[in-house]
Amino acid sequence: MNDMTIPNPAEAARVPPPAPLGMLAELTHRCPLSCPYCSNPVELDKRSGELDTETWKRVFSEAAAMGVLHLHLSGGEPTARKDIVELTAHAVKVGLYTNLITSGIGVTREKLEELATAGLDHVQLSIQDALPDTADRIAGLKGAHEKKRIFAGWVLELGLPLTINAVIHRANIENIEPLVNMALEFGARRVEIAHSQYYGWALENRRMLMPTREQVMRAAETVERLRDELKGKLVIDAVVPDYYARRPKPCVGGWGRQSLNVTPSGKVLPCHAAETIKHLKFDYVTERSLPDIWANSSAFEAYRGTSWMKEPCKGCPRKEIDFGGCRCQALAITGDPEQADPACSLSPFHAKIVALAIKDAAVDQTDYVYRRFGGVPDPRVTVTHNNAPVPAGPVD
Repeated sequence: MNDMTIPNPAEAARVPPPAPLGMLAELTHRCPLSCPYCSNPVELDKRSGELDTETWKRVFSEAAAMGVLHLHLSGGEPTARKDIVELTAHAVKVGLYTNLITSGIGVTREKLEELATAGLDHVQLSIQDALPDTADRIAGLKGAHEKKRIFAGWVLELGLPLTINAVIHRANIENIEPLVNMALEFGARRVEIAHSQYYGWALENRRMLMPTREQVMRAAETVERLRDELKGKLVIDAVVPDYYARRPKPCVGGWGRQSLNVTPSGKVLPCHAAETIKHLKFDYVTERSLPDIWANSSAFEAYRGTSWMKEPCKGCPRKEIDFGGCRCQALAITGDPEQADPACSLSPFHAKIVALAIKDAAVDQTDYVYRRFGGVPDPRVTVTHNNAPVPAGPVD
């Protein structure tokens, strides 16, 4: 009698998932801004709990070895990390394409030059509006817009490719064309017109952020016109608002199919908002390797593929296209992450999400709920009714 272990037929038949194409590395939740549309979780990771330099470098090496191509260095504000240059240099060394997602606030030209020297491939800069006063109010920091303009100039001087990201909502949706023109002035090669996604802190401000259906339709027409006019000069990507959609977007290309997130504390998520699904158990890179988590984590397996689906998704010919849409949005609107994304017109909850959008868009309220840290008022900003915020210094 030999000592061979008889394999489990189910495990033997299981096909491992393909390698992810991209990884979002949330290096820190520290940020100089207080944007009301922030999709980071309500409970932010503290600085004391952030992964150390060597752990992040190991994670980057594992990501490259498993086939990740694009590394998005994000936060919070990733340049709040003192080791940002060292981390970037290591990512470049192991063969990852590095994209710095930044507010541009608090970054010196010297630091940006160090990043460029380290091999940084690309910069993505957030812009809140084309109008400085409105932009500062949205960001929660006076003077932020001007700092971003200066930062964009440095990016151009250093020869780094630049993408402008503009999160669209009620306060700036009528300014899409000026925002695109500003991206051109900044020397950007690409601009993202991304309608606000209502997760994390943004959900707290949905009533103040939601545009009307008419505004959304005009915005879509503007984007299409500008794409035609600027073809060959500027790439314009658009993320449409789910609350007025008829078909859902595939969640980050499908849950556990193309990308993964690592939080400041090292928790590995299938998508940015996955922690809202409380029954899932998420693993940490301090306890398991990144490839092991990607291939075997119960959280990644929960909604990977199509076997988990209920009707109408189960029998839908689009199930291999949109993969049921967003699990976090299904949870937020229906209370059940296994329901069809309410953004889909075939969902029994579609009327509910449309009604929520119409109701929220009708609210005449513009006082944002700015983020609070550690259960106390955000010390960076004091907001009075309908007045621009007054900064009180960055949070460390």
